[in-house]
Amino acid sequence: MTKSSRVVTPAVKFILSRICRIDAADMKRVPKTGPIIVVMNHVNFLEVPLLYSFLFPRDAIGIIKRETWDNPIMGALADSWQAIAIDREGSDLAAMRKALEVLDRKGLLLIAPEGTRSGDGRLRKGHGGVVQLALRSGAPILPIAHHGGERFWANLKSVRRTRFVFRVGEPFVLAPPSANGDGAADGVVRSVPRSVRAEMVDAIMNRISILLPEWQRGEYPDPENASTSCLRFVSLG
Repeated sequence: MTKSSRVVTPAVKFILSRICRIDAADMKRVPKTGPIIVVMNHVNFLEVPLLYSFLFPRDAIGIIKRETWDNPIMGALADSWQAIAIDREGSDLAAMRKALEVLDRKGLLLIAPEGTRSGDGRLRKGHGGVVQLALRSGAPILPIAHHGGERFWANLKSVRRTRFVFRVGEPFVLAPPSANGDGAADGVVRSVPRSVRAEMVDAIMNRISILLPEWQRGEYPDPENASTSCLRFVSLG
């Protein structure tokens, strides 16, 4: 945590709390210790500063697109929060290493598997980077979904406060079939076939979807009946 974040984060929380009505009661369920991969839906700019604000003072580091630094204000916030820049055009090994370092020091890593903003709040298809991080680190995954932010700009124009809701789901670890994965001496599965990886991505996204109102579930409309065979639910204490 940087010195600037100790000033910036409470200030951001104060400002956003004045223009939003925030239901963050569920955020108390996020553990204060231990390596965790937080997966969330990505609607617009709003959820990132709000999420950081309500996780503060936890060691939380997000993976965000490199283009964020094209905006001076958002770039300054990203620097304050020590965000990891990722190149979305290809495999970014440097970003992967930095993300694993966060988990090695028992930090909290924030990832939006959709990889881009939906804008309308409807969940898009997830990408496989989170699976690689989870398999290599062995860290548990905690889904956090939010809704309400999709109405922020319309509400702002009408001088209305936006109701923003966080929901925290059940934590789990990935449990690939050992026969189908490439393991190591420590027994940790490092990689899985593409078909298994796709199944895992869908399972992760469905755990986000189940926390959302039905109209926002998008590409994952029936999470209650989705398979969880590649997941093992755990307690984070």
